[in-house]
Amino acid sequence: MTDNTSDADIPRLPDGRPMRQIRSFVRREGRMTERQKAAVEMLLPQWGRHISGGPVDLSQWFGNDNPVWLEIGFGMGMSLVEQASAHPELNFLGIEVHRPGVGSCLAHAQGAGVSNIRVFEEDAIEVLDKCLPNQCFERVQLFFPDPWPKARHHKRRIVQPLFAEQIRKKLRLGGVFHMATDWENYAEHMRDVMNAAPGYQNLSPTNDFVPRPTSRPLTKFEVRGHRLGHGVWDLMYQRTE
Repeated sequence: MTDNTSDADIPRLPDGRPMRQIRSFVRREGRMTERQKAAVEMLLPQWGRHISGGPVDLSQWFGNDNPVWLEIGFGMGMSLVEQASAHPELNFLGIEVHRPGVGSCLAHAQGAGVSNIRVFEEDAIEVLDKCLPNQCFERVQLFFPDPWPKARHHKRRIVQPLFAEQIRKKLRLGGVFHMATDWENYAEHMRDVMNAAPGYQNLSPTNDFVPRPTSRPLTKFEVRGHRLGHGVWDLMYQRTE
């Protein structure tokens, strides 16, 4: 397998220098439980990869040619494990920068007897650029990313035009990019970015938001938010070209 990113794909300043990447996250290691530590030590060498390992052959890594769904920023991994458990006919790749979340995901997967999960403990932007081939995913999921609510931080939001194009290249034709947020302003930002992105079709008949599909697990946090009157907005876009 070869890396599908060329120098021409890298955003550059007018003088030709590579544009400095604005990170959409702050790396907070946090405290790990003994269970999370044990899962990382035992399972990460088998189920995990790092950018330093170079491009990945997903079929070889999973041991089959099943369709692959990607979740970016899976948090503690609950929804990823729930989906993988419910759909053994699919493969699930998760990317998360925070080690306690990676440990939690691996521990829950082991406890649930789930083996169709693989993870990267890395920045998703770099993994997409350096490790994953084009047209390799049936679905990409981005659930409740950091909303960066202050106006001066909006540039840190992960959903931007360049990111939309990066995801489009990794989706197979007909594949779907599914986003969800509980911040209305960020939902509107996502909609505006994605509606303007070439090569996508909004799956909402009103060209904005869709009801929560059953494929997205309902979290305890979300249930509590509904009780308090908080909204959640789902957006789904299909790659058309």
